[in-house]
Amino acid sequence: MKRVSLYSSSQRPRVPPPAAAPAPAEQAPKPPRAPSRRASVWRARAPWIVAGAALLALGWTHAQLGLAPAEQKITQRDIDSAVLRTLETKPLPSRAATAYDLIKNSVVRVRGLGGEEEADKDEERSVGSGVVILDNGTILTNLHVVSGAKRIGVVFADGHESDATVVGVRAEHDLAVIRAKSIPDDLMPATLRSTAELRLGDEVVAVGFPFGIGPSVSSGVISGLRREYQSPEGKRLLTNLIQFDAAANPGSSGGPLLTADGEVVGIVTGILNPNKDPVFIGIGFAVPIENAAAAVGLSPF
Repeated sequence: MKRVSLYSSSQRPRVPPPAAAPAPAEQAPKPPRAPSRRASVWRARAPWIVAGAALLALGWTHAQLGLAPAEQKITQRDIDSAVLRTLETKPLPSRAATAYDLIKNSVVRVRGLGGEEEADKDEERSVGSGVVILDNGTILTNLHVVSGAKRIGVVFADGHESDATVVGVRAEHDLAVIRAKSIPDDLMPATLRSTAELRLGDEVVAVGFPFGIGPSVSSGVISGLRREYQSPEGKRLLTNLIQFDAAANPGSSGGPLLTADGEVVGIVTGILNPNKDPVFIGIGFAVPIENAAAAVGLSPF
């Protein structure tokens, strides 16, 4: 088979390439096309459309601001009105009630038990009050409450009863320190406060078991400081006493005298009564807590 050459070897005369056609004459530019009627209308109305859109956006913004609640400035008058309204609907507890709430779990009933006969060993021959000052069951009371008793019993705020023993006395201040043999769970001791800042007229609260009824609460003010008091039996002259006018009666002896903050500033020890009937006439006395704390061996304030 004859192979086809890639290039021809024949000597054919060359044909000159055709002459280039002359360049066409330069065409004159076409006149500009007149705008259509629709485009003209659009150009005429475009500014008004943009302005209308801006007004619509502005109106929507104002509407949203109008729906949002305006911030109201609270004045002192508004605060006073709210507080007054709250006090009218939910009155605050009295200061005496607040003080009692703070001390109520620390106040105990102290019972002098036992008569002359062995069969009367559980007879309640005297009743007084006391206040827990240490969480191991250490209690302050008056010496005359437990003096002469065959046994001493205490009843705690939750009803728990226990025998107690005398662990210290301070006869010159009519104080006795007793300790319960068993104590309730989570026993809460009272908070003691110095009498250094007490002033005449300060509010005080007395808590105890007058005539064995209680716990009972009475309130008054401090009537005097550094008073002296002769015991009814004439055996003791007590000095440096707090005079107060909160109601106290037999059985209140040994109970705490509190400030309005519920802190113990004294131990109620006696009432002044020129008559033979043991009733309160408006003058009570308490041993300052500094003397009571010293009887227990606590550091002074």
